[in-house]
Amino acid sequence: MPIIERVEISAYDVPTVAPESDGTAEWSKTTLVVAELRCEGEIGLGYTYADTGTAHLARDVLAPHVIGRDPYDVRLVFEAMDHAARNHGRGGACAMAISALDVAAWDLKAKLLGLPLARLIGRVRDAIPAYGSGGFTSLSMKELEEQLGGWADAGMRFLKMKVGRDPARDMTRVRAARSAAGRAELFVDANGAYGVKEALRVAGQLADQGVTWFEEPVVRTDLAGLRLLRERAPMEIAGGEYGYELSDFRTFLDEPRALDVIQADATRCGGVTGFLQAAALLESFHCPMSSHCAPALHVALACAVPGMRHVEWFADHARIEEMLFEGAPRLERGLLRPPLDRPGLGLSLAQKEAGRHRVVAPAAAAT
Repeated sequence: MPIIERVEISAYDVPTVAPESDGTAEWSKTTLVVAELRCEGEIGLGYTYADTGTAHLARDVLAPHVIGRDPYDVRLVFEAMDHAARNHGRGGACAMAISALDVAAWDLKAKLLGLPLARLIGRVRDAIPAYGSGGFTSLSMKELEEQLGGWADAGMRFLKMKVGRDPARDMTRVRAARSAAGRAELFVDANGAYGVKEALRVAGQLADQGVTWFEEPVVRTDLAGLRLLRERAPMEIAGGEYGYELSDFRTFLDEPRALDVIQADATRCGGVTGFLQAAALLESFHCPMSSHCAPALHVALACAVPGMRHVEWFADHARIEEMLFEGAPRLERGLLRPPLDRPGLGLSLAQKEAGRHRVVAPAAAAT
């Protein structure tokens, strides 16, 4: 019987092109935590976007419970990690560590079977629309217009920008973005920056500019505020990117429902296993989905889930995945297609480029 022989965990800091910000945060780098599982000469690759502390959790707390498992029993691997995380808190960093290892386990299984992940799960569509996501509050007006206009010219039908850091400037920026977007739909993301009454006021102004999607208008835990906005705002209310467990998504679905569209992130919600669980839950409530960030990871999943609308082409992550992974997907007139000519996710770590950004050297647990 084959077993998972070795787990390697590493982490990489990639500086942004320039300091970036949204409605509630500022950053100048992004950290990628990578998990690699080895069995019979194959390497399963998974990853998450998280702090280096997540790498230590994956290596020290979870990896010992992955080693020696049958690589075909991915659900057993997931359950073993879920149990191991109990006393450490199942959400947050533990959830992201589980996610990276679960993705690696699915990638390994697909490679051992010689199947693309999209084939292993089964597709309902050949391609999925991607929406351009950036428009950081740190961008100049010219940079904002060039970024969104470039995506529109590339065939994207949906574009998203950040709002909320300086409410006095928001509508000026939105008007400029609306002009640059052309025929594309315009989304905004406040990252929880507004209070409920301010968000209601802003929603009316956004509607006047043709905005069709208002993401995290208030802090994600304010379910009453989200329900009020969903009832009164003249556009869709979206959120859910911080769902770590299935119950986190369930809270948005209780009547009256708090969100029109729920965004799941396989780098946070338990990898492929958790993402598919969330998709089944949302489908039972007839609630549409989108994915959050990590486009190279989500393209196969998005083509497997009936209720998926689109994949987020987040500027930072699209850049990092093209830099650090060989085989990262490319846009085709606004669409993403899962690779069918390579097994698993179709990704491998670009060792030379990744080495330039490594902050946690590969640390292994093995049988």
